[in-house]
Amino acid sequence: MMNPKTDKLVRRTTMVATVTASYFLLTADYGPEPNVLDPIKNAIKSAEQSVKEFIFRPEKGIPESKITKLPPNGEEKHP
Repeated sequence: MMNPKTDKLVRRTTMVATVTASYFLLTADYGPEPNVLDPIKNAIKSAEQSVKEFIFRPEKGIPESKITKLPPNGEEKHP
């Protein structure tokens, strides 16, 4: 049987690795064609933007029109 501290470390490391791999797979660029993962990708990017805005509040001198916003789900434009 494994030491409890080592077991806890291995479990946490596995969770972090799984989440990181999932994030990279979901946010990967699959080309110009819309695909089933676009709504998930938009939700992840929206959450990222919300966290960034919460942590690094935009400067008061920047007008709202200058701040880039994500399109609603399913309306992402592909070149």
